[in-house]
Amino acid sequence: MIANYGRWCVLLRPAQATLGAMVLICKDKATSFAGISPEAFEELGIVIADIETASRAFRTWDKINYLMLMMVDPDVHFHVLPRYAEEQNFDGTVYVDAGWPGPPDLTGAVNLTPQQIDALVKALKAVWPKHEDA
Repeated sequence: MIANYGRWCVLLRPAQATLGAMVLICKDKATSFAGISPEAFEELGIVIADIETASRAFRTWDKINYLMLMMVDPDVHFHVLPRYAEEQNFDGTVYVDAGWPGPPDLTGAVNLTPQQIDALVKALKAVWPKHEDA
């Protein structure tokens, strides 16, 4: 867990297709985007702004992609992939955006160890925006 909101949560994606890949999950019991609550739609703008602010503070990306695939897990969620023209290095591991500059390649992901997950979550939390009401 990187960040928890009223209607959404942001998790680190254990299979890092690109460095800093996340999953944005709606907490509503909905299996289609149109089925989420008005409150979730309203909060989504705040969450997206926080994702982009934090991920750019962590590592300057060239683009960011939001993929709503929902093929295996039917709950409303997005895969959030910062995109990089150049390979990235974090904590001794090299991350290559194999799909750049085209669509993301999810098959070449770096599968993180628990220690790598902890380090990456800690780094993202350190730059995550704070809100007065949180």
